Amino acid sequence: MSENSNRPRIAVAGAGVFGRNHLRVIRDSGRATLTGVFDTDQDRAGAAAREFGCAAAGSLEELAGMADAAVVAVPTTHHHAVAAQLMEAGLDVLVEKPISVTTEEARSLCSIAARRGRILQVGHLERFNPAVLAMRSVLTRPLFFEIHRLSVFSPRSLDVDVVADLMIHDLDILLSITGTMPEEIRAAGIPILSPKADIASVRLAFPGGVIANLTASRASTERVRKLRLFQPRQYISVDYARQDCVAIGVDENRQVQIQQVPVEKREPLAVQLDAFIDSMLSREAPAVDGIAAARALQAARMILDKIEEHTALVARTLAGGAL
Repeated sequence: MSENSNRPRIAVAGAGVFGRNHLRVIRDSGRATLTGVFDTDQDRAGAAAREFGCAAAGSLEELAGMADAAVVAVPTTHHHAVAAQLMEAGLDVLVEKPISVTTEEARSLCSIAARRGRILQVGHLERFNPAVLAMRSVLTRPLFFEIHRLSVFSPRSLDVDVVADLMIHDLDILLSITGTMPEEIRAAGIPILSPKADIASVRLAFPGGVIANLTASRASTERVRKLRLFQPRQYISVDYARQDCVAIGVDENRQVQIQQVPVEKREPLAVQLDAFIDSMLSREAPAVDGIAAARALQAARMILDKIEEHTALVARTLAGGAL
């Protein structure tokens, strides 16, 4: 990309459900040129290329040669290899969440980005949800969180558990608000429809007495995306899906005040893309960089360790005939 260019060429690696959404948003953005798509399934890549009006690359090398940046929307197990190759080729990268499978891989990507002078943004999409952006305008000192993220079962993303698939969105937001890692974790989770945990219940304790309760499920009969937080004299409710934010407080006369916080509704994926392009043009670190994503992944791994401990305890209990 030339120094004077303000319309970067962006390609997409991965033509699955998420990849197709990125292709659509890039094509329609007006701020970037969609140049290509690559997928190991060449038929799928060709179909996506025809639909969104770009080239179908035959390899990652070919994809890198036709773009200034790329969105990595391949399965999580391949995030590190694909993002690393593209950054080494000189491209800025927006990689879907979670950033990688392991924290070691996440740190490796951060190192490559720093060494190569590349923008590395991670797709923690809820950071760009207009309701979340509006919520931040009324935050004072949150002390207690209740978060629910429920989905009906889908065969996608089964290469990771429900914590890395769904809950990690909320972990990222929690860490960005508290500015610290949890100091105590209690967690339980079980597999239901896949070999990995499909439902998880977590309680996090942060320094200073901040508590967060999180529930995530991909085996629900309904789709729920809600965050509720409590701070001195105020309760804030955020509905991610409806892009709605309400603040309920008590004034000095002990009168209840209900405030519909203004939300400028927009597709979060488009807001995220704009943020990525802004970082590409300014060369400033993105709001959700590799370091932030690595912290969210670390918290997720800590939770999974606790889930494994709980699973082992239940297995011992069952083996002992106590239940």
